[in-house]
Amino acid sequence: MSTQETVRRAAGTVEENAVRIETAKAEQIIEALNVDLAATYVLYHQLRKHHWNVEGAEFNDLHEFLGERAEEAEDAADELAERAQALGGVPVSGPANLEAHAPVEFEGEDVYDIRTSLEHDREMYGDIIETVREHVGLAEDLEDYATSELLRGILEDLEDAAHEVDHYLEDDTLVRTN
Repeated sequence: MSTQETVRRAAGTVEENAVRIETAKAEQIIEALNVDLAATYVLYHQLRKHHWNVEGAEFNDLHEFLGERAEEAEDAADELAERAQALGGVPVSGPANLEAHAPVEFEGEDVYDIRTSLEHDREMYGDIIETVREHVGLAEDLEDYATSELLRGILEDLEDAAHEVDHYLEDDTLVRTN
């Protein structure tokens, strides 16, 4: 085991990249990607929490739905981090850094009824959609078309998930309450 520690790249730094995006442009894009990465991890943890705690007559469908959406968020986070790294940056990581960079807040540790939980998810999806949409435009303006395409794909998945959550929140249901 090595006793020598060497920092290869300091967090928050940007170096030249093989994809030939100018460093000044890459810095802006990496900052945006790190915001999206942080938001995606907050979403992931909230969806996982709801997946673990869902109860009731619609348990099975919601448990599966929330698990799939959490996996989708985890995959998106991986893509965002890898793109930031490809642009010469260091992807944001660690709970404190993710919380500091995220434009959304985790709902907290308490367990809510599923309708409230889904309303929180819908709100978070909406906030993240707005941020990612802005970052698509930023990437386009900075002529980073690959990042723009990546973000467009993530945006489409976010919008689909938000739409599905909205369907779960409709008042038309076969399940009766007293």
